[in-house]
Amino acid sequence: MKLSVSDFADRINEIMPVMMKEFSRRQASELLRGKVTLTQILILEFLERQGSTKMTDIARFMKVSTAAATGIVERLVKSGYVIRTFQEGDRRIVRIKINPRGLELVKRVALDRHKMLISIFGKVSDQDRSDYLRVLTKIKNNLIKEVV
Repeated sequence: MKLSVSDFADRINEIMPVMMKEFSRRQASELLRGKVTLTQILILEFLERQGSTKMTDIARFMKVSTAAATGIVERLVKSGYVIRTFQEGDRRIVRIKINPRGLELVKRVALDRHKMLISIFGKVSDQDRSDYLRVLTKIKNNLIKEVV
């Protein structure tokens, strides 16, 4: 079946809200309990990969202003998931680092996500999973190219 890009977009527009809602509903972690937001999880996962990071790097990653990133990170500091340090010699440079509690949260969310994906995609054929992964990888690579 051949679809125009416009018809494809219409179909995806119908499917994505259902998928997003169901993926969120099945994420049985702190996200559902309202302890952290998806944005905060994304920042924690970024910090896990990057290590100690400047606030400007977090803002650039999230594509928000430094002030907006500071507000989000402040909530993570108050919740005890990250620590804020100041660079020696220049206190204007703030570095953020995930702490053990934050690392544990990231691990729990990743494990929950892993279990959820196994549950959902275990009902799909190997070929369909492979095709889905191939397409998502292409989309991810195209999105990364747009950023650079």
